[in-house]
Amino acid sequence: MDQEREAGGRRLLADLLAASHLTPIDRLPDVVAAHARDGGFTQVLIYLGDLQRRVMRLLVGEGTYGHGHEAELQIDGTTPGRAYQYGRILPAGPSKGSSSSWWVPLLDGTERLGVLYVEAEQDDERTQEDMDRLAALLALMIVSKRTSSDTLAKLIRTEQLSLPAEMQWNLMPPSAYADGRVVISASMEPAYRISGDAYEYAIDGPRVHLSIFDAMGHDTAAGLCAALALGACRNARRTGADLVAKSEAVEAALIEQWGGHRYATGILATLDTRTGVLSWVNRGHHRPVIIRGGRWSTHLECPPSHPMGTDLGVEVITCREQLEPGDRIVLYTDGITEARTPGGEEFGLARFTDFIIRHHADGLPVPETLRRLVHAVLDYHHGHLQDDATVLLCEWLGSGADATERASALAGLPVEDHPDARQ
Repeated sequence: MDQEREAGGRRLLADLLAASHLTPIDRLPDVVAAHARDGGFTQVLIYLGDLQRRVMRLLVGEGTYGHGHEAELQIDGTTPGRAYQYGRILPAGPSKGSSSSWWVPLLDGTERLGVLYVEAEQDDERTQEDMDRLAALLALMIVSKRTSSDTLAKLIRTEQLSLPAEMQWNLMPPSAYADGRVVISASMEPAYRISGDAYEYAIDGPRVHLSIFDAMGHDTAAGLCAALALGACRNARRTGADLVAKSEAVEAALIEQWGGHRYATGILATLDTRTGVLSWVNRGHHRPVIIRGGRWSTHLECPPSHPMGTDLGVEVITCREQLEPGDRIVLYTDGITEARTPGGEEFGLARFTDFIIRHHADGLPVPETLRRLVHAVLDYHHGHLQDDATVLLCEWLGSGADATERASALAGLPVEDHPDARQ
């Protein structure tokens, strides 16, 4: 019996892998349903998180598969939401017949894509291993198709994107990344009306490049300015330019295009993961924040140069800071800290950093901490931000042998003792 189950699980994964090359997103639920019983699964439903990570929406197949089931699930305050937040398999409660049912997180590395609802014939460790493998393969299939799938793009939107937002989201890297050296998470709001903000991270051997840009204005031109800044930075970086040269390449591109009438502020940084040395330049932007030991925060001091595109001739200085394992680097734009309530009170830097520190102490995965932070900012302003609000958070895990284990925990593997993760 065990050999038959093992063979069936392998056949399920092999058949899905073979089908993945020619399966568009809109046919994925039907293809999964056709092969699910080989792995002992009587039902598999795919729910994907929306752009703001508030709800998860059912991916319905071309046929009838998936129709008649709950079309949308809330992330906060629900069992499938906890599976999504903490990256762990959770029981879904009673199901038809003798089947057991589960909520299984869909993770691409550390990026939370959504959850699976799975009904299985067995309820044992082997079943959970097979569900985990199925979710991993489906996550890879979804990610491989999403840049070419309007089906997926429409599914994860709860309202229409503005034109600048449409451009910006297609330029950004995934909102989360982790390896044995760093955990990175990012967020941009207002998600459906973002215009002049942009973030970037890239891995280059032992170096991690981090950038954040805030272009002037809140219109389509601001989006074009941010996109040009991001493209110039990437282009210069990939030809071997250092931090100063990268920022100067951005400035040159903006001046060539707008002749000094458009500019962008920004931080460009590089973290050497072997040593923990962070190098950065400040082009008229808010100073980076370091959160250390989950207990206190400090600004990183560096003489700022002029915003890129203004050609004011202020010297660009590269500054350096020695990080400690576990330090969190936080880059942000002014929409996070300076936006005001109707009564005039700012969210403020102190409230911003205190939120991260408190949720770090709660043992939350880095992407979940940032998700809650951004929603707290939105709720503080009753869901209406007057300026773009972007956060890029990078935690250096150190270079010791236990760094990979810490990365797994921070990225969202089970948080065994956290009360919110329990049934």
